[in-house]
Amino acid sequence: MSPKLIDKYVKDGTLRLEWRDFPYRGQESVNAALAARAAQEQGKFWQYHDLLYETQDQGFSEDRLVKLAGEMGLDVEEFRSSLESGENESVVSEDFKEGQERGVSGTPTFVINGQVLVGLQPLSVFERVIEQEKSAAEGG
Repeated sequence: MSPKLIDKYVKDGTLRLEWRDFPYRGQESVNAALAARAAQEQGKFWQYHDLLYETQDQGFSEDRLVKLAGEMGLDVEEFRSSLESGENESVVSEDFKEGQERGVSGTPTFVINGQVLVGLQPLSVFERVIEQEKSAAEGG
């Protein structure tokens, strides 16, 4: 999500961001989702998320995910323990199921008050939809 949208809409309460996992590309996608949740437990979800996207062409084996956690300065033992515990599997699974029920077929997909934006979009598209929804919420 663009820092401009965060500064313009999140900080004033117009927009709330919610992340949902949609690991539609097999077990490695599930691994990546679980690893991001493990990073979240150490307060580093977005940093880890961004690193995964930047290096996704290298795959998401468990060993690689742990290595990335170490490179980021995460507590590797805590990270590995979270991955092996399976504690986040139900959350990731429920998110995926919800996405399927909503008709999501890939990532990224954004939902703004029910309006679905699929794929990467220019900032202006997000601003237009957010402003439309803001105006509607204000009765305009």
